[in-house]
Amino acid sequence: MKIKITLFCSFFMFTVLFSQIPPSGEGLKGSKKYDQFEKPEACKSCHTHIYQQWRQAMMSQSYTHHWDEIEYFDLAVPHAEKVPGLKEPVDGCNGCHTPLAYMAGDVTPPRPSANSRANEGVSCDVCHTISGWAGDVPHNFSYISSPGRRKYGAKPGLVSPHHDTEALPLYEQTEYCGNCHNEKNPYGIWVKSTQIEWKEGPYAREDVPCQRCHMPKAWGKNATMAKEDMVAQHLFHGAHDAGKIAGTIELRIHPEEHEIPYDGTAHLQIQLFNAKTGHKFPTGSVEDRIVWLHVTATDANGKEYHLAVDKKGFSGEEYTIASDALGYQDMGIPKGIANFKGVQRDGVPVGDRIFRMPYFDAEGNITIMQWNTKTLGVDYRIGPRETKIETFTWPLPEDIAPGRVVVTAQLNYQKLVKPVADFLGVPEEESEIIPVNSASTYFEVYE
Repeated sequence: MKIKITLFCSFFMFTVLFSQIPPSGEGLKGSKKYDQFEKPEACKSCHTHIYQQWRQAMMSQSYTHHWDEIEYFDLAVPHAEKVPGLKEPVDGCNGCHTPLAYMAGDVTPPRPSANSRANEGVSCDVCHTISGWAGDVPHNFSYISSPGRRKYGAKPGLVSPHHDTEALPLYEQTEYCGNCHNEKNPYGIWVKSTQIEWKEGPYAREDVPCQRCHMPKAWGKNATMAKEDMVAQHLFHGAHDAGKIAGTIELRIHPEEHEIPYDGTAHLQIQLFNAKTGHKFPTGSVEDRIVWLHVTATDANGKEYHLAVDKKGFSGEEYTIASDALGYQDMGIPKGIANFKGVQRDGVPVGDRIFRMPYFDAEGNITIMQWNTKTLGVDYRIGPRETKIETFTWPLPEDIAPGRVVVTAQLNYQKLVKPVADFLGVPEEESEIIPVNSASTYFEVYE
């Protein structure tokens, strides 16, 4: 009898303790109610500047942004309707894009046009009621949410007339960001790994966290009644900010010889140095992003020529040199197009070097649907403080004019591959060309 009682007590205590473990990840779905969280406008009167910064950041647009809406409602949701096993992962998109809706169990949420609370995206109260995270590596909305009067942040000793405050070390740690900026898909593939990339790089060893670059501090007030201090600006500028993209990679270009006979060959070398990011470039939604190096030569008569990059011969290189190949055939599944042949894979000048990591579906085709990614291709992105060297061997054309030839290297960036954007009807701003950097050199052609 004593053994039975002991076992029962142990089981009872285990059950009680287990039931007290706060939910995270998929356990968050339906665990809260909308009215447990304050609306962002409640923060506006005291945190005026922070609110306005948030309004302009992607955090406030994480659910309403045009590409996110199209990707979710035109690709992910209909794909899950055709493949029921994808329902949970597709629902999980909301765990980071509209945490309130996910925690309220409001999945699939209404479209942004309905103007529901799902539109609040990653709101003030979502972020400042996160009290921890669960697991070994933060990913897939592994945060622990504790809504209520108590708000958490990085600064100790703050007093507010509206809420209680508590400082947690988590708010100065990259694991906080990793909850949503690391993602593992149904195939067990890390389809987003920004915080992991940071952890493996030089900035982690120097204790320069994500917040240092994406929430830079400046002298001011974090609330109207507060004393002046160094305040973290809630800018969150990243992949959608042209100013953040500009200058990320430094370029230099030079010829082997500055004087070349008209029937000779020009040999050029370009160095690309990642001077700015604490993670790889590009990062995040790598299946969408495309960065490419475009090189042109203009002769003394003003005629322009396009130079193709030299091949290096590594495995998977064909995906890093622009071609007319087709891809993204799996978009035909959610779009209901039988035997869909796909769209152009790259949409940039043939022969240009592309810095990317391709995602492949189960059929081996390149995909932008991260939930449908079974394998990853060669990672030819530029790591933090990494320098890549590209070479160009150019036999001079017969019609080149004698005199000075100016060679220009231009590094470009697009948030979404243009053929995909055009096929899905995504507004042009999502596939506009954003200059990263450029450099020029010259050589003389003599007869």
